[in-house]
Order: sequence, then structure tokens, then C-alpha cells
Amino acid sequence: MTETTNMSQQNPVLVDIKGLRIEGRSDAGWTEIVKGVDLTVRKGEVLGLIGESGAGKSTLGLAAMGFTRDGCRIADGSVQFDGIDLRNSSGSTLRSLWGERIAYVAQSAAASFNPAHKLIDQYCEAPQIHGTMPRHEAESDAVELFGRMQLPDPDHIGLRYPHQVSGGQLQRAMTAMAMACRPDLIIFDEPTTALDVTTQIEVLAAIRDIVEQFNTAAIYITHDLAVVSQMADKIKVLLKGEEVEEADTETMLASPREDYTKTLWAVRSHTREEQPEPAVGETPVLAIRNVTAAYGATPVLNDVSFDIHKRRTVAVVGESGSGKSTTARTITGLLVPKQGEILFEGKALPPDFRNRSKDQLRQIQMIYQMADTALNPKQKIREIIGWPAQFYLGLKGKQLEERIRALLSLIELEPDQYIDRRPSELSGGQKQRIGIARAIAAEPRLIICDEVTSALDQIVAEGILKLLDKLQTEFDLSYMFITHDLATVRAIADSVAVMRSGKVVEQGGKSHMFQPPHDPYTELLLSSVPEMDPNWLTGLLQERAAKSSA
Repeated sequence: MTETTNMSQQNPVLVDIKGLRIEGRSDAGWTEIVKGVDLTVRKGEVLGLIGESGAGKSTLGLAAMGFTRDGCRIADGSVQFDGIDLRNSSGSTLRSLWGERIAYVAQSAAASFNPAHKLIDQYCEAPQIHGTMPRHEAESDAVELFGRMQLPDPDHIGLRYPHQVSGGQLQRAMTAMAMACRPDLIIFDEPTTALDVTTQIEVLAAIRDIVEQFNTAAIYITHDLAVVSQMADKIKVLLKGEEVEEADTETMLASPREDYTKTLWAVRSHTREEQPEPAVGETPVLAIRNVTAAYGATPVLNDVSFDIHKRRTVAVVGESGSGKSTTARTITGLLVPKQGEILFEGKALPPDFRNRSKDQLRQIQMIYQMADTALNPKQKIREIIGWPAQFYLGLKGKQLEERIRALLSLIELEPDQYIDRRPSELSGGQKQRIGIARAIAAEPRLIICDEVTSALDQIVAEGILKLLDKLQTEFDLSYMFITHDLATVRAIADSVAVMRSGKVVEQGGKSHMFQPPHDPYTELLLSSVPEMDPNWLTGLLQERAAKSSA
């Protein structure tokens, strides 16, 4: 990014924020959440915003487009976009800018798309509303950008509904949609959080290519320091709504000034000792035997087999659409296999969850990737956690209340403070802890963790991994840990199963899996993990281009 940095520093200022103060409303009144921050972005420049959960990154990014979430207000300061005073602009002026000159890529694609409309219709909406191109040109443009985003079958994927594509594919479709009108500024709010490492490389390369090609400015919000080092010309670090420091990317990575920034650079220290191999002949808690499955006529799993033993964690890794979450659906009985069987403690489970006993359902629980969509926003925390204990264990009254409070204490949330809150009143990390408590409430033997740390900053994710480790030891739990983050695999797994195109291509103990030789696809995964080097992505793409042309 060095050459781009030097060029962008000569460009005129596009976004200029001075002394910005934003307040959020709570039961106690208005509380300051962004505290006098300045921010400048030039045309063609990429600013990386980093910091832990609650630092104010997304709030500041949204303010750069003249927007505040419900319950927030700009109390002081100025927000200028290309000379336009966004803070004092009318609603019609802001709407004319949003989508055409300023675009936003949200963290949660699943919660951002309209489930009732096809992807192509949602892509074409902004160009048609703003009159930048007619429908037929927008459709052709969508196919081109879908291809750049490495989406499968770009000519036809737009005809699918959001629920018919994987989470990673949906995230890429939203990134393409943001670029539809070729805006001057794009706010990327964790755009690669839901992506596996191989897909992430392609999306990062595509984003960088389009930013450079169209001289687009960007604010790139992320908790992944290795990713931001590939994308940003300069980095601003935030903590509790205040600026910690700002510098060009190479300087920030090489010699951060502040102690807090240094702690961000050094995070992810948690590692779990690999458990001893199970005894020969030991019955696994869960055994997947030669499972083949399909969605209609489309095959999605092909002869999948692996075991999960007591107090052990099996990490299932692979790119978006490889069959990781689909395997979890067959285990839980949501997708009936065409062939094969699922054994729980040596006994075959009915393939359809509707035919399983209450106790069989209780024994296997899930923690979901997006706590935002997994928790009922209308329910209080006592209802969310209490329902499994009531349904599966028959707890009522005082016993149920005591169980809910014990679970909150177990996940390190103060019961009196959180029991009557709703999900909207919690941070991302706190919501994920509630998801963990809900799973634990049923007293299961196996928990399927589906990308449970991917949406969290590194400090919060570290806390979640430590909590899961503690609970596993305390309750003799077994985990199936679906992830695309190989650093998480190193931290928590005992064994690893690598999936691609619905098949297990390699599996074994963690120590074995990180030692060569590897299956070529496993080697691809390992080589795609970003490094804290601003030139890493450029070097990797050049190396792969050279190999493909050789």
C-alpha cells in the first residue's frame, strides 16, 4: 500500500470530522460514547479504524456518512463530506448521497438483506433510484462485480434469495452491492468477518482493486490487525470513544507509541493443551458415519465421517460453502441425510429432529455465529436463558430463577445487572456469552459452536475462548467447533477436520495438521492466513500469479 499511500496524501480531503461528540441514551440519561474525535480521509485513501468492542468504531464510521443509530445523537462537532455539512443537511440531501456517493457495507449480511427479494433485485435498487444506470445495465454490472468477488456462477447467483447462499457468499454480494454506484466513500464495517481465509484473500484483493481503480476513499472498520495492515494507508486506534493514536500503517505496525496499542498487537495468547488421544475402542460421544446429503437435487455432503470424543474439541475448517454448517444441520436433525448415520454414544439418532426424544434433543445444543439474529430481541435475558432449563429440565419458580442466576455468574455476567436486559442492551461479546449460557442451560453432552468468535474483536474473542475452555473442563463437554480462523484452531482444538466441496479432505490431531506435508487444499488454507506485514497480500498474490502462469 506504500505507493498508494504517497499518492493519496496528495489528494484533496473528502471527509473532515472535527471534535465529534456522540451520545447514547440509556436508563440513566445521555452518555457520551464518542468523545471529541477528529478524523480526516482524503480521496482515494483508506483509513483503518481499530479497537476492541465498544470503542466507538462503528458509531464513528456511521457518523462519517451523517448517520446515527436509534438512541444516539451528535452532541457537538462537525462532519464534512466533500464540502457538504452532513450534520446540518436535510434528510433529502442525505438520502441523495447515501447509496450513490456514500455506501456502507455492514458486518452482518444476514441481518442486512431483505429475505423476500432476490439478490439481483436488491443490487439494482440503488442504481435505479439514483438514476446512475438503467436496470439492464445494472444487471450486467452486477454479474461483473459478482465475478470479481469470486462468487460462484456469477451469471445466475443473483437469481437466488439471501437464504439460498452461504454467509460468506452473502457478505461478498453485499460488498458488490455497495460498489454498484461507484461511490466516492465506502464505510466497510468488518466486511470480511464472516469469510474463510481463502475467500477473504479474494475479497480483500477485489476491494483494494476497486478502491484503487475508481480512486474510492474508504473507512475500514475491523478488529483484525493483520487484515487492516493489508488495506489501510493509515490506522487510527480507538478506546472507549477516544482516539489513542494515529499513524501511517507501516509506522503503526513497526512502532506503536501507546501501551494500549501494543496490547492489541500482542493479543491471542490463549492456547489449550491438546488432550491425549482417546483409548482404543472408546465409544465417541458423537460419530458421523458416511453421511451424504443434498438440498433438493443439489449434493452438499459426500461421504463425511469423523468422531468427537468426551472432553475433546474437533475443529471443522474449510472455505465458505464447503459443508461445515451443513454437517452441523445433519447432526441436529435439521437436514435429513440421503445416506449414512449419526451415532450418539454408540446409538443411531433418528435422522429427522422431529422423531428424536426430548432427551436426545437436549444432548446436542448449538451456539450460533451471529448472536444478533440468534437471540429474540423482544425477550429479556431471563427468558432466553430460562427457556431451555424449563423445557428440558422442568425447572420452575425459585429453582428456575436460581438456575438462571447461576448461569449468568458462570458466563461472568453479574446477574442483578443483566437478568432483565434485552439483547439490544448488550455488546456483541455479551450477546455471545448469553448464547453460550442458553446452550449450557440444557446440560448437553455436545455443543456445536458455529463461528462463535468470528464477529468479535480479538480481545473479546480471547475471553470467549477462555470461557468455553473453562466450561468444557467443568462439565466434561465435547465441542464441534466450526471456524475459518486458524488462530482459533490453534487455540482451542484437539483435532481438525478440513472440508472442501462437501468432503473431508484431511483430518487428524492438531499438532499433526499444522506440520507438513499437507493436502494441497490444507496448504492453501494455511498460506492464506494474513500476516502483520503491509506487503503480505501483494506478495502472496504475485506468488500465486507466478505459480498459475508457470
